[in-house]
Amino acid sequence: SWARFIIRHDGDRRFRLAPMQSDAGQAVLRHFGLPTTTFDTLLVVEARTVYGKSEAFLRVVAGLGWPWKALVMLRVVPRPLRDWIYDRIARRRYRLFGRHACCVSPPPDHPGRFLGDDGRH
Repeated sequence: SWARFIIRHDGDRRFRLAPMQSDAGQAVLRHFGLPTTTFDTLLVVEARTVYGKSEAFLRVVAGLGWPWKALVMLRVVPRPLRDWIYDRIARRRYRLFGRHACCVSPPPDHPGRFLGDDGRH
């Protein structure tokens, strides 16, 4: 899953995660006026701004360092086309990347990786 990928490659621990169905995730969705019943995209919050779809993906890979950071060059592709591609990949994600039977929980050496797991939001 995307959460597993981020935890594995975010050596600087820049990103905190929240399942959209969790209390913390629902609070973020409400704060930004987003639907609280559809969970079909990645969201990234930076500097009080929320980004979704391809822009969220590019902001994550930019924060992961090399070689992932090189994918930021995809920003030259117009956003509507990037989002169209993002949607196609998202719809086929289980076929492309597999499905996990259980949810992601933070590794013991990564306390505070999920919003709400340390009392903060």
